[in-house]
Amino acid sequence: MEVVCGRNAVREALGRPGRVKRVYLAEGARPEGLVAEIARLARSQGIAVEVRRRQELDRLAGPVAHQGVVAETRPYEYASLAEVLDGATAPGNVALLLVLDCLQDPQNLGSLLRTAEAVGAHGVVIPRQRAAGVTPAVERASAGAVEHLRIAQVANLTQALEAMKARGIWTAGLEKQAQSKPYGQVDWRLPVALVVGSEGRGMSRLVREHCDFLVDIPMRGRVGSLNAAVAGSIVLYEILRQREGERILYQAPS
Repeated sequence: MEVVCGRNAVREALGRPGRVKRVYLAEGARPEGLVAEIARLARSQGIAVEVRRRQELDRLAGPVAHQGVVAETRPYEYASLAEVLDGATAPGNVALLLVLDCLQDPQNLGSLLRTAEAVGAHGVVIPRQRAAGVTPAVERASAGAVEHLRIAQVANLTQALEAMKARGIWTAGLEKQAQSKPYGQVDWRLPVALVVGSEGRGMSRLVREHCDFLVDIPMRGRVGSLNAAVAGSIVLYEILRQREGERILYQAPS
């Protein structure tokens, strides 16, 4: 068994049949809002809801903030790379994938997964080694978005990129290099996988060399780079903006 912590994360986990086995609520938690909704959803599925001392929830959650709600769950089930690619290239889809090269901070991973789900990405690919996986801290940071994403763990990221290309998906690495193009000058309406590197060192050389092209985010201040989750989110929302063909409907009063 694993645990999922936090009100949003537990609520979303309850939306996946068979994932949650038991729900614990902190003693004294007010039975209203999300707490009441979680209890109702759990009981409607025949899942036991138990009230425990907050110290017991602290022990179950470890370092993860639980907001008075913890669920015992089955381990998170990753998708296969084939399932991710099949979903991304299904009829009517213009593929949008997120590829993370050895991202190690659970908060960054959770934040990027939350953004990926928000912009309608068809899946996420992460390496099996030297990278954060879907842990309780990541589920908490993603506010439960992991429950709505196909996430594949692969042994070889460069082979995964080549498999994407074979399906007609372009691979775009987010990194500042001499050949990088400003992200706002790229036509993102094509099928694409956005590759985001790890904190500090960015993409590995082999992953970078397997990208079709590189993009960067222009910087005007004195700080030379952005947090990986922030940078990836900026580009993901530019992709969404272009694909939805937004028109300017509001103008500030003169």
